[in-house]
Amino acid sequence: MGHLGFLLEVTPADWQSALNQIRMGEYWLEPRRMVMATHFRDGEELGSYHALNEMVIARGGQARPVRLRTQIDHEMLTTYLADGLIISTATGSTAYALAAGGPILPPTLPNLVLIPVAPHLSVDRAIVLAEGTVIDVQVFTHHQALLSSDGHADIHLRNGDAIRIESSNFQVEFVRIQDKTYFYRNITARLVFSGERWDEEETQTIKEQ
Repeated sequence: MGHLGFLLEVTPADWQSALNQIRMGEYWLEPRRMVMATHFRDGEELGSYHALNEMVIARGGQARPVRLRTQIDHEMLTTYLADGLIISTATGSTAYALAAGGPILPPTLPNLVLIPVAPHLSVDRAIVLAEGTVIDVQVFTHHQALLSSDGHADIHLRNGDAIRIESSNFQVEFVRIQDKTYFYRNITARLVFSGERWDEEETQTIKEQ
């Protein structure tokens, strides 16, 4: 359903032969770590959310940055003045995090990545965090801010709200029939092909309009 296709294992034309391989037990399982965010307001927990790719804390529709006071394992890191902050899994490192300038991580790594979006006079580099790291973010804003889980179910945030982000207890397992070096082989192929395909789709859309 996306454009890059890093999660794809087979093409639509190959699904029958792939299914036969799986039925014969000729596959392996690839574990992917997920991420969890817990939303607090005035010390009260309002909800928790899980995602495969990323959690994003960001401004709403108004084009004004938000201040995001960020702690790593209860130690102060910085206060970002930015459009937002992406906390990505290794799987998500080839999604929104990649578009925002983050690094590409091998998909089975348990690390989270912290990437600011359009920071102003703030730390402007992505940070790869150690396994088990807990990130606490307090939001300071006088306009709309949002918490987004994999781009779905935007949670409206108020001034002073706090978000705790850490690795989820859940994980996803992908059925794989390619060899275990498939990810590195796909990096260049997917990025180059997807860029060309995107241009073709955009051109076709313009023609149809």
